[in-house]
Amino acid sequence: MARWRRALLRAARRYPWPTNVLLYATLYSAGDALQQRLQGGPADWQQTRRVATLAVVFHANFNYVWLRLLERALPGRAPRAVLAKVVCDQALGGPVALSAFYAGMSILQGKDDIFLDLKQKFWNTYKSGLMYWPFVQLTNFSLVPVHWRTAYTGLCGFLWATFICFSQQSGDGTLKSVFIFLQRKEANTVQRAPEK
Repeated sequence: MARWRRALLRAARRYPWPTNVLLYATLYSAGDALQQRLQGGPADWQQTRRVATLAVVFHANFNYVWLRLLERALPGRAPRAVLAKVVCDQALGGPVALSAFYAGMSILQGKDDIFLDLKQKFWNTYKSGLMYWPFVQLTNFSLVPVHWRTAYTGLCGFLWATFICFSQQSGDGTLKSVFIFLQRKEANTVQRAPEK
């Protein structure tokens, strides 16, 4: 295990872009696989492949470039710089990434109206993201070294991908829809439990 860790650290320093992109895409795709598992149906590997494609082609690369750009524009870990990066990320980066997710998934799924999910779910999902991402990025910009920021975002994106993939498949972009789903699933499990 220590050998893998050393190899990963070496790769991240020597080849930061591809290492971060692959880690991000793997974690993001795993989030989709988890949401499918939680829904209880059969695994839809084509859907996970679409999420992975979008993560590699756009999200991971966008995050890598975006986080580096923020660091160049607002260098350092001083509280003012960190707060400015978080505000920029939420005001600019978040909407771009969210729009790319909904439109990109619609394109990959071959939907007729590629903007329908975006129009219906953007604001709810964006508001839900504002309850999660500012705290993630606050930690990211203040504690994580620049060459690991995209991978860290991918790690935290695992949870976000679980939520956003659920929202894209069957939710409405709100946390409430997730809680309702989980509550129904638990109620069904309790009803099916055999009595002793």
